[in-house]
This record gives sequence, C-alpha cells and structure tokens, in this order.
Amino acid sequence: MTRSSFCAASRAESLLRAGTLFCATALLPLAAAAQAASAPAAAPAAAPIPPASFFVTSEGSGKGADLGGLAGADALCQKLGARTTGANKTWRAYLSTQALDGQPAVNARDRIGKGPWVNTRGAVVARDLAHLHGDTLELARLGNNLTRATAFSEKNEPIKGAGDKPNEHDILTGSTPDGRAFTDSADRTCRNFTSSGEGSAQVGHFDRTGGGNTSWNSTHASRGCSQPNLVATGGAGLLYCFAAD
Repeated sequence: MTRSSFCAASRAESLLRAGTLFCATALLPLAAAAQAASAPAAAPAAAPIPPASFFVTSEGSGKGADLGGLAGADALCQKLGARTTGANKTWRAYLSTQALDGQPAVNARDRIGKGPWVNTRGAVVARDLAHLHGDTLELARLGNNLTRATAFSEKNEPIKGAGDKPNEHDILTGSTPDGRAFTDSADRTCRNFTSSGEGSAQVGHFDRTGGGNTSWNSTHASRGCSQPNLVATGGAGLLYCFAAD
C-alpha cells in the first residue's frame, strides 16, 4: 500500500469512529427518555387521616348506667380519647339528662360541638349537628354515616353488634331521636346516670339493627340500670364519645 493510500484509509477509519461516537452520544438522551416513559408513574401521596373525633367506648363504668353523672361519663371519654389520634381534643359523652332535683335538663346535642366528626379510620360520621340528627326532611332521608361500618372503639376495633356474642349494640344516650332530653316524668336516664338500681335508660343501636327502628341514638329503654340488666337487653354500658372542639 502506498503512503497516500494508507493515509486515506486512516482518515476514513477516523471519520467512521467519530461518526459512531457521535451517534451513540446522540442516542443517549433518547434512550433515557424512552426508559423514563416506560417506567410506572409514582403513586400519589395518600391524604393524611384527620385526628379522630368520634368513637364508641370499648368499656363502660362497670357499674351499669351509674357513670358518675355527666362529669364521670365525660371523664371516661377523655381517658379513652387519649388513646386515639385526637388525644388533645376535649371529649364529651353523648348523653342527655332530665330535669331533676332542681337541676335543668341537658341535651346531648348541645354538648358535642358542631362537627364534622370522623372516626378512628378517618371516615366522616356526620358533617354537623343537623346531619347527625336529620334535622330536616331531606337530611332525615339522607341519614348520617354512623353505622356498623363506621362505629369503632378508641382502639380502632369493631364493636360487637347483632349476631355477635355477646351482642353489645345498646349504647346509652338518654336521648330522643333529635338529641334532646325527654320531658315526661318517666326515668329515661337512670337518674341522670347515677343509678345502677331502679330505673331505665334510653339506648340507641350503633349497628342500626333491631328494636323496631334503626335509630342510632333512641331505639328503646333498657330493662334496668344494673350491669346485668344492661347486658340482658343487648348492651354493656357503652357510650358514644364526640370531640367538642
């Protein structure tokens, strides 16, 4: 091979190498883009669960409907509420009391704030007092979201309802369906939740089953005020607790 032929071949080889390098370099962004396009999209971040503001107590006073009055019932809600994500909230028992011994009646709906209330899993139970109680015909037809599927204890555990053993779906309220105190002379609150003997207390069914209606807060009266009497009618002396703030 002559010197000129060798030089020409060398130049050709150099150009070929340069062209190959150029093509490879140019293709790198395209390959990266293709790989990014084929990669699965990142899942959106889950919305944070709001602090709990409603639960059903996992336990009662142990003395039937004697809760130590409203103060004792609120203290129980506050103690158990400290186990939830709403530990810093002000918790109130959903209870009405009747006019007795010179003391005025108290309505459960006036004690629990304005809502909305969410359970320990972040589901909205009711938007406000009107939604909770069905204050209008439209809201009554719609109904609130307090059901067996949303009523959990402060431990974030289901409550035993109809069909479970034991059935504990009776929840003490002492209230009418609209969340107010009874105005007749009959004892509907076991002497304002201070008696474990004679008397009776109005209860609701968290599972919306049995008792002739589907009321969560005013289904029927208990057989008596003692723990055995509450158990006999399908309860355990449990309460609804709502955050008032």
